[in-house]
Amino acid sequence: MTTTKVDDIAFVRFNAPDLDAMETFLTDFGLTRAHRDATTLYMRGTDSDPYYHVTHKGEPGFAGLAFEVKSPDDLQKLAREYDAKVEPLDGPGGGQRVRLVDPNGFNIEAVAGRTPSPAQSLPEAAPVNDGRIKTRHNARKQTQPGAAHVKRLGHAVLNVKDFRQSEQWYKQRFGFITSDEIKMSPEFALGAFLRCDRGDQPADHHTLFLLGTGTPKFNHAAFEVADLDDLMKGHDLLKSKSYTPEWGIGRHILGSQIFDYWRDPWGHTLEHWTDGDLMTADWGSREATMQDLIGVQWGMPMPANMGG
Repeated sequence: MTTTKVDDIAFVRFNAPDLDAMETFLTDFGLTRAHRDATTLYMRGTDSDPYYHVTHKGEPGFAGLAFEVKSPDDLQKLAREYDAKVEPLDGPGGGQRVRLVDPNGFNIEAVAGRTPSPAQSLPEAAPVNDGRIKTRHNARKQTQPGAAHVKRLGHAVLNVKDFRQSEQWYKQRFGFITSDEIKMSPEFALGAFLRCDRGDQPADHHTLFLLGTGTPKFNHAAFEVADLDDLMKGHDLLKSKSYTPEWGIGRHILGSQIFDYWRDPWGHTLEHWTDGDLMTADWGSREATMQDLIGVQWGMPMPANMGG
């Protein structure tokens, strides 16, 4: 039985030996510093969550991810059912957490009770004159150069040993709903896009994607930006600073996001995205093909080394 239902993804954690280099990259990526001390860097977006990306000083690697639950009572229920404990959460905004380890050895946190930070405004969007309607009159549409404006963390993707085992673990503890399951044959599924169960309130097409590669590994984390112009100017800035591109720009088939993937200085993949699908619980679940997963509606085809 599901103990609780997560409401969203909260943040991702990494280790890196150089906090200066990580902060420089993440600032160019569009995040801003929330807090930093000698051993830890917390970076936020424009939305009100205290932070979305945490870097601990150490050997480079993925250190885990966290999901937001609605209340500390949900944490208490989760702790009782899975023999864990509720403890204080580090970082700006305080709060509480329950720490678990999934079947692949990934550190997974459930968090609640964080104090919001003041939201930051996004640049005002000028109306678009497209082939259907033209509402911008006597005004230019001009995008100022600079970093993209990251709003929030939208989802994470994990490569896992056994998809069905991991799917059961995450659904049992966090109440995820399958949006699209990737079927290789009638009997075998490679993975699935999982969304939060918010009832009649829309949720992102996926908050977590589990991909059964047989080898546990962080795949990528995806951050929502203001709009297409914002994503494009972020692309130009990252390119001008000679960061490592991975895949993009294009539009996914599953989830529909416009995407742009980059590598941080230690090879972790982070994605900019905008214009993704939203589903309520009653949208149900679908099946999709491998071509749906790797294909694009338009744009750059998936490179052979994606996620490698």
